Amino acid sequence: MNNFTYFAPTKIEFGLGAQKKVGKLLKEFGAKKVLIHFGGQSAKKSGLIDEVETLLKSEGIEYIEFGGVKPNPRLCDVYRGAEICKAENIDFLLAVGGGSVIDSAKAIALAIANPDCDVWDFYTTSKKPKACAPVGVILTMAAAGSEMSEASVITKDEGQLKRAINNDLVRAKFSILNPELTLTLPDYQTQSGCADILLHTLERYFKNTESFELTDSIAEALMRTVIANAKILHENPQDLNARAEIMWASTLSHNNLTGDRTKGDWSCHALEHELSGIFDVAHGAGLAAIWSTWAKYVLSENPKRFARLAVNVAGVENNASDPVSTALKGIEKFEEFFASVGMPTRISHLGIEIDDNLASLLAKKCSNGGTQKIGKFRPLDESDMKQIYLNAK
Repeated sequence: MNNFTYFAPTKIEFGLGAQKKVGKLLKEFGAKKVLIHFGGQSAKKSGLIDEVETLLKSEGIEYIEFGGVKPNPRLCDVYRGAEICKAENIDFLLAVGGGSVIDSAKAIALAIANPDCDVWDFYTTSKKPKACAPVGVILTMAAAGSEMSEASVITKDEGQLKRAINNDLVRAKFSILNPELTLTLPDYQTQSGCADILLHTLERYFKNTESFELTDSIAEALMRTVIANAKILHENPQDLNARAEIMWASTLSHNNLTGDRTKGDWSCHALEHELSGIFDVAHGAGLAAIWSTWAKYVLSENPKRFARLAVNVAGVENNASDPVSTALKGIEKFEEFFASVGMPTRISHLGIEIDDNLASLLAKKCSNGGTQKIGKFRPLDESDMKQIYLNAK
């Protein structure tokens, strides 16, 4: 048995038209003046931002818009958002978008609540924030799970560094999940989101601590659900029931229900962050490009764990006398799935050509100049990281 702490304080409003509750939710959590934070023009063109602003007006809540969040959100925009919040006396941040917008809003919320600190230090050093301004979410892309997680990931242009913070202070006060709001997503974004969801659970699934059977079974059911519904959406992107399944899976995969984040591996995320930090690739796609190579590299650490995944998620027939064979068939099934929905299974599929020099640079950045290892299932040093990048090319 393992001891653990489970903390999931975010209020969820799920369903069609759920965004109509945003004004009342903001009032419930004491918002007086809100920063409406969003990405590109799609949220404006769709009429969602106008709808949100009308709902805020009806509750007497003031607001300021701050759009333009990029995928792999930038530190420079966090600084700019914090300045706007200070100048406008913002007391609540509303993220309208996917993981990038939510992560950016969380970073801005940390910046304004800790004015004597550089918010980047919370992402790169052991310095801990003392407070965080409240954040609410209207989710428009199922992927990152940031709507109910303690995580935020930000990229600093200088040095092309992509780093994360994991702290309960950044958890959203509420998240609004309406699957209709994801209907206009291109297939590549939808499938990249599905890959991200799978990896959030896979990172937790591979650990070197004892597991609860119930937690493992929840994790396996969630992964089966994502795989089945990703295939449906690849053929029929307007299937609202499949959208709903994926949206709820996104939230549950990263709120620690499928396993304790602190005990999971997270090597693939660390390796991918260097790729998207430099090349700005879609995070989920980058994870799909790396996962099977990582899996084969660390398989010998615990073949039976991979064999269980193969049988219970990928549908491979179990060969109890040869768990390695079963495990390898499972990894191949995951590769086949990613390819079937248009996801990469090699780094070259992302348009990135890995050579020895680039692999060395990525490994050096990922290992912080050779000073740290990544992963818990099998800890990886700088030479391991370089080899995985080369094997995944």
